[in-house]
Amino acid sequence: MNKIREALGDSASSPRFVETLARRGYRFIAPIDSVAADYEPATAPATQIVLHPELHVPIPHRGLVRSLFALIQVMYLIFYVSGLAHLHDADRVASSFLPGWRALFIVGAILVTGAVGIPLRFYLLSAVGFDFRKLGATLGRLFPFILALDQLWAIAPFLLLPQIGVGLAFAATAALLYVPFSERTLIRMAYRLEN
Repeated sequence: MNKIREALGDSASSPRFVETLARRGYRFIAPIDSVAADYEPATAPATQIVLHPELHVPIPHRGLVRSLFALIQVMYLIFYVSGLAHLHDADRVASSFLPGWRALFIVGAILVTGAVGIPLRFYLLSAVGFDFRKLGATLGRLFPFILALDQLWAIAPFLLLPQIGVGLAFAATAALLYVPFSERTLIRMAYRLEN
C-alpha cells in the first residue's frame, strides 16, 4: 500500500486518495468523474468494446454510417425519378385495381410526393456529404415529415405487382416500412442530437 501511496503522492496521515480503516483495510476516497460521453473507440484498449452512449450499440466508423445513410438517399432518389418517369405505367396499374378517381389520386400522390421528395433527398445527401454537424438536430425536426413520406413510398412495390407478384410486393413493403427508422438511427450514430 505504501508503494501505491507513493505513486499517487498520497500520505497515510493526510490521505487524498487512499484512507486506512483500522483493522478493516483501505478505502479509496478520491472523487470519481464519469467517463466523458465523447470517448472515442480509438483510445480504448483493443479488448474493450465502446458503446454508443444513447443507443447502447458498438460505435461504428462514422464514414461507414454516413455512407449507408447516403445510399438510402440514393435509393429514394431512384424511386422518385423512376416513379415520375413511369407515371403513365403507374396510372395503368392503379386503374386496373382501383376505379376512376382513386387511380387518379394514386397518380397525383406519386407526382406530388416525388416532386417534394427529390429536393429533400438532395438536401440530405449534400448534408451528409459535406458532414453538416447539425444534421442530427435537423433530421430530428424533419423526421415526422420524412416518416410520412417514406411510409407512403413503402407501398411502391405494389405498383410492380404484375411483374413481381403479391408475395415479393409484401416483402419489399415490409422492408421499406423500417427504412425511416434506420435512417434516424444511422444519423444518431454519426451526429449528436445536441449539435
